[in-house]
Amino acid sequence: MYSREESQRIKREFWVAFAEKYPRKWVLYDTKIKDFSFKFFVDNKKAQVLIDIEHRSDEKRTAYFEKIEALKNILEEEFIKDLVFEKNYTLESGKNISRIWVEKLGVGFSNRNNWDAIFDFFNENMHALEMFYLEYDEFIKDIES
Repeated sequence: MYSREESQRIKREFWVAFAEKYPRKWVLYDTKIKDFSFKFFVDNKKAQVLIDIEHRSDEKRTAYFEKIEALKNILEEEFIKDLVFEKNYTLESGKNISRIWVEKLGVGFSNRNNWDAIFDFFNENMHALEMFYLEYDEFIKDIES
């Protein structure tokens, strides 16, 4: 087991190595939709690529989620498979959000032998989600219709 400081150092090295292997600007928080973001997550059990919809208004949060859910077949056939859709996902903080994600189990940031597999997983899946979003963002943003 690593000390907290050691774990933080390894995690920093992990993200620096990822940025060096895939030096590009990701969409992440630059979606032009308030509280709608793409995220990378890794711990010592899994790696995930996520869409988090954290709008304070449950109506708006649900509307954005349902827009993406309406495109689920296109998303899975043309961009990315094995996505998990959860309209009401509760964070550890107790906050309720909507989350869509894909994950790779059995990998962790503290094992450097996993890094290339995680980096490739992150790149492939985030790129696919971004391409989907860039193609359908106008439809997703239009929750008034």
